[in-house]
Amino acid sequence: MCVPGSLTVAAEPANADAGRALFLKGSTPACAVCHTMADAGAKGTIGPNLDELKPDAQRVMQAVRNGIGVMPAFDALSDGDVEALANYVAKATGAAQ
Repeated sequence: MCVPGSLTVAAEPANADAGRALFLKGSTPACAVCHTMADAGAKGTIGPNLDELKPDAQRVMQAVRNGIGVMPAFDALSDGDVEALANYVAKATGAAQ
């Protein structure tokens, strides 16, 4: 049985590419400015190291939509952009499924 909205879909290549692009340049400031994440070649030191944190997609979506700590909310990103970004970060960091 499938309940709409209850599944997190594994990032497809196009979605992963879009998520990576968003991480690098898709917002102001870009995620890569503040965060470290090896897959993106990012070495930011303001926010947490995402390779160590390994956030799941839900956690990333919540942080991007609502902000957390000194990180602001990114209201200009569409729901699709937030989902692509979150799935990319979760996959790239090896978050638990």
